[in-house]
Amino acid sequence: MAATNPRSLRKTLGCTDLTLIGVGGIIGAGIYVLTGQAAARYAGPAVVVSFLIAAVSCAFAGLCYSELSSIIPSAGSAYSFGTAALGPFVGFLLGWDLQLEYLFGAATVAVGWAGYFSSFLRDMGAPLPRALTSAPFLRDHSGVWVATGGVANLPAALVVIAVTLLQIRGVKESATFNNAVVALKVGVLLLFLCAGFGFVQTSYYTPFIPDARGPGEFGFGGVLRGSSVVFFSCA
Repeated sequence: MAATNPRSLRKTLGCTDLTLIGVGGIIGAGIYVLTGQAAARYAGPAVVVSFLIAAVSCAFAGLCYSELSSIIPSAGSAYSFGTAALGPFVGFLLGWDLQLEYLFGAATVAVGWAGYFSSFLRDMGAPLPRALTSAPFLRDHSGVWVATGGVANLPAALVVIAVTLLQIRGVKESATFNNAVVALKVGVLLLFLCAGFGFVQTSYYTPFIPDARGPGEFGFGGVLRGSSVVFFSCA
């Protein structure tokens, strides 16, 4: 029996764990936060079309990753694929691009979660001080950075620290926690759909694609822009 390579990664995740990790990445702050923003600012009721376009793009990306992972069965994701196909320098750049994606993605999700958490505490009669729920600076609609009076987004920072500690604990523990959270999130979505189905007003679906007001603002251009926004919630 061949000796196990002490430097190799131990396989601890099964098919169910990997599937639920993917589902957990899809059903998150992206769906809860970005769906409303894409509908209100870009696509209107046609945000459903935006989701379909984003879903097709995600399917192509998933098929590409499936084929690459079967050809190059090694850890490293885009880094390994880029290194094998285009050389170590391109792989190096892709590896760091991947780190930036995770950095900004985690920050965006953490801020979205912090907004809901702060709203929940406010509804419960225990609001957090504004200085502890917002960043020191905010970029307004004109592109100018303005002071908000905040010190730091404490809930967002704490949830990032908590998730980091969970990751340090171990991959299997992280997957078990993720499985429980995914079950909860799917349950909440199903409950929301069942409870809200009777309140749907079809009059709001006319016009289905609002008239364009500018580049990427409603019209078919807005639907495409909305698809690029909601792609984040699917990818």
